[in-house]
Amino acid sequence: MIFLDAAATTPVRREVIEAMFPFLTNQFGNPSSHHELGELAASALANAREQCATALGCHPEELTFTSGGTEADNLALKGIALARRAANPQLNRVLISAVEHPAIVESAEFLRRVHGFVVEVVPVDSSALVDPGVFAALLDSGSAGGVAVASIMYANNEVGTVQDLPALAAVAAAAGVPLHSDAVQAAGWLPLQVGALGVTAMSLSGHKIGAPKGVGLLYIKGGTRYEPLIHGGGQERGGRSGTENVAFAVALATALTLAEQGREAAAIRVTALRAEFIEQVLGELPSGELTGHPTRRLPHVASFCFAGTSGESVLLELERRGIVCSSGSACAAGSDEPSAVLSAMGFERGVAQTALRFSFPADVQSGELATAATELVAAVARVLRLS
Repeated sequence: MIFLDAAATTPVRREVIEAMFPFLTNQFGNPSSHHELGELAASALANAREQCATALGCHPEELTFTSGGTEADNLALKGIALARRAANPQLNRVLISAVEHPAIVESAEFLRRVHGFVVEVVPVDSSALVDPGVFAALLDSGSAGGVAVASIMYANNEVGTVQDLPALAAVAAAAGVPLHSDAVQAAGWLPLQVGALGVTAMSLSGHKIGAPKGVGLLYIKGGTRYEPLIHGGGQERGGRSGTENVAFAVALATALTLAEQGREAAAIRVTALRAEFIEQVLGELPSGELTGHPTRRLPHVASFCFAGTSGESVLLELERRGIVCSSGSACAAGSDEPSAVLSAMGFERGVAQTALRFSFPADVQSGELATAATELVAAVARVLRLS
């Protein structure tokens, strides 16, 4: 099997398992307990937070451990919006880009349906990029009140397009609006220093970089008010109550540190392999279309549409041939609806339903991608014959 679905998940790294194992066994204390076991756990949690802060270039107190990227997105968007409007009832608008993850889309819909916020969508061009000028114009159009929070993802999970996040953050800052970014897919591939990015809040997920499923991280810039979503004992400085998952926090910190250490070399190597893969695929399937920006894209993502096919049919044929990839976002699996991302980019429904995404692990080999490209050509040809 050749696994080319790393944007969906990655295996847990051995170093991560070894780092977290003591906190699942003999060092099992509750970090809120005032005895030796509890203090060991509290120390490990603090060290994990410091490791993550080093990777992001922020203060440890600006980080909250969550159950994953989805919870981090929910806490950022809902928490900041509710707190800002409570302080100023005129801040009644929420802006999100047209290519956001469902965690952001559904959080915005909750704010609209339950709390009466006005949700506005920032459009993208045919390569899934947000124009800073268009974003600025939307921030300034105050007919429905001021903007409480905006959210634009760093790198798209379906087509791999990378936004000019510093430029967008500068636009938001000039308007006095907090900008959150879902950086789940960026981790391990793109710079994460929050100062250079300029964001107010940023979400990460552990299982995309070699930590277990079920742990994430939210950065919220110091001084930014937000409402907690989970209430109880006041853990995570009151931002997320509940006994902290020390083992998983250690796992995330270890995985993030390792990912950062190898990021630049991996990005250079995999970008070159991605270019060869795209060239081989489009050279043998000229009717195929690369989706997303041709150059401003994640190093490890190559996504296509093959008109006249069914993405699901090609996906099943590829799996039969030992190639594992995706027909889009794993978070939308089982849906017959075309990708909302591709629709926002202007793809017709029938073409959008032919989408395939290949996302490479950091250790992918050239021979694996050459084999995958060959099998993709054969799979598309077979589906076209049978259709």
